[in-house]
Amino acid sequence: MGQFSARKICDMLKSQIMGGVYATAPLASTRALAAELGVSRATVTAAYEQLAAEGFLETRQGAKARVAPTLATSRSRAERRRRRTSPGVLSRYGHRIAELPAPAQPLPDPLAADFRYGDLPTADFPVLAWKRALNAAMLRRPPRLRYGDPGGSSMLRTALQGYLWRARNLRCEADQIIVVNGSQQGLDLCTRLLLDPGDRAVVEDPCYAVAREALIAAGATVVPVDVGADGLRTDRLAAINDARLAYVTPSHQFPLGSVMSMGRRLALLAWAHRTGAYVIEDDYDGEYRYDINPIQPLQALADADNVIYLGTLSKTLSPTIRLGYLIVPAGLCALFTKTKRLVDRHSPTLEQEALAHLIMSGAYERHVRRVRRRNAARRAALLEALSSRLGDRVTVAGADAGLHVVVWFNDIRRRMEQDLITRAQAAGLGLYPITPLYSTPAATHRPDRAGLIVGYASLNERQIALGVSRLASLVEREQT
Repeated sequence: MGQFSARKICDMLKSQIMGGVYATAPLASTRALAAELGVSRATVTAAYEQLAAEGFLETRQGAKARVAPTLATSRSRAERRRRRTSPGVLSRYGHRIAELPAPAQPLPDPLAADFRYGDLPTADFPVLAWKRALNAAMLRRPPRLRYGDPGGSSMLRTALQGYLWRARNLRCEADQIIVVNGSQQGLDLCTRLLLDPGDRAVVEDPCYAVAREALIAAGATVVPVDVGADGLRTDRLAAINDARLAYVTPSHQFPLGSVMSMGRRLALLAWAHRTGAYVIEDDYDGEYRYDINPIQPLQALADADNVIYLGTLSKTLSPTIRLGYLIVPAGLCALFTKTKRLVDRHSPTLEQEALAHLIMSGAYERHVRRVRRRNAARRAALLEALSSRLGDRVTVAGADAGLHVVVWFNDIRRRMEQDLITRAQAAGLGLYPITPLYSTPAATHRPDRAGLIVGYASLNERQIALGVSRLASLVEREQT
């Protein structure tokens, strides 16, 4: 028979059990393990009986052997403690990641109303159109399955080229478009290629926290610049001459919602040309505009050679479809393509070609128009509920575009913000504070008022009205 004796099998399984391999999972049956090791079933049975006698296993007639519950629990706890306290040898990048705050976890369901920004309702997803697009992509049946172009499917890049010209007045060559796994990967590629540790990077303050964290993880020194009613305070850039990069959201500043004026857009481009810095233009929800006409993206303006445009499908289709795109200056196309190849070879080909079919058939733009109307109705319901239930107790900002607003409480101080969040959760509400999006909680340009980022795209009008009603009741109790 094989080289494994009952004693060797015993020692092997003890090592695996103490290493937490099995935890609560059952061990292989004696017949299966005997076949795997090339020994007799009697040998494995003897090993299992010895482990049971020593308290390692729990056996039952007709059931697979399991690790003894007390041992599994203690090993599991010890392993969790070890992993928490002993990250091992890390690179500098790893240490910077370890020092960042832990990602916020979604609140437990069910909630009466969860105003979490970034969520979309399942019902808005174009299921039938997406299925048809997937089927069309699968029926193309190439002669062989192979790795694709790291820069993206040529069909999708061509489709995006046409769509961006129609929808955003962006003119570019198809090979300037780099398809990425969501905007976060696009930002990651930019930081890898354009920043060295210690380089300075300008960010809006407040800004999208994960973008700021990506810059910090890359080793950048983040330089926060405050935001006004017309967007980034470009007058503050005069004293910043050594930044390598600026990250901005000019079409709908995240989170405050202001739209960068044309004067400030031109000033930002002039600063980038003077200093040689690149500007990352994150147009994360540019499809949603309500009471305003669109202003041309930075990338569409003259002298935009230093602009990298970042787009995503997360706000129009679904955040679960990890597809986004960059429009990069012509001189950087080859470099971004090489880097994308090293990071993950290429984005999923089937989904890319399905999206291309969706765009080229016109179904994508029909879908965008449809969800824009639905979100306009949700926005109107939110503004009406805030006005009728909270009135002059709140100031609402950023409602002209996008999928969220900022609600400032005129009579609740900043220090009470977290208490309001906690009490709201107990009342079945998901509310999200604005403070973590500032560079520091004590930023001097931040109003001394409690502020919330209120996303509405995932809720219906009834849920919005109920949520605002409960919020108003909390505020009223606070004031009495």
